Amino acid sequence: MTGGYALEALLSAPDIGRVIAVSRRPLLGREHPRLANRIVQFEHLESQLKGVTADMAFCCLGTTLRKAGSQEGFRAVDVGCVLAFARAARQAGARRFVVISSVGANPAARNFYLRTKGEMEQGLQQIGFESLDILQPSLLLSWRGEMRPMELIASACMPLVNPLLRGNYLPYRAISARTVARAMLGASRSGRRGVQRYTYEGIEALTRVTSRTPPLVSPKAPARAR
Repeated sequence: MTGGYALEALLSAPDIGRVIAVSRRPLLGREHPRLANRIVQFEHLESQLKGVTADMAFCCLGTTLRKAGSQEGFRAVDVGCVLAFARAARQAGARRFVVISSVGANPAARNFYLRTKGEMEQGLQQIGFESLDILQPSLLLSWRGEMRPMELIASACMPLVNPLLRGNYLPYRAISARTVARAMLGASRSGRRGVQRYTYEGIEALTRVTSRTPPLVSPKAPARAR
């Protein structure tokens, strides 16, 4: 879902010379003169992306427990495939890696989902990117044909709940998947180095970063560096 919006954002950006979209299936209806679609088997990501060159990489990989069928299957995608793609990107020469994680991600969390996302973040930090941008949204708002009843209910209720989430609860506000995708592009233009984590306010601020020149003043919503 967010990957599709990120692809739109990249292809509409005049300062992006070429986009290599890595997917399991052909991207139907996505013809564009600056787009190259590489079809891969995710279990062989690193070997099948050898020879590719890139300046930066965006990662929107993720699944659900229902699709994965087990915690092991979920972890294979949300940790294993993400780290494999990151290693392939680093081999390709990418200096910046932008990835979607989750608010509350923590490798020591009792919650399996948050623990898995935390392990993924931890693994990415060990790969050695010059810049690692980790977006940590809460519930992503968008329409999907395969949405489950609870997702529909949450998507309907969260816009009403969002104004009530303030202070320490602000990072838990739901946010549009399109906004997160635009923020990924903003992160690539921020000029920041090292590891940066962005929750709700930071993600919103990144959508307003339009120049690839490092800003004289950082966006007001702070990123958390670790």
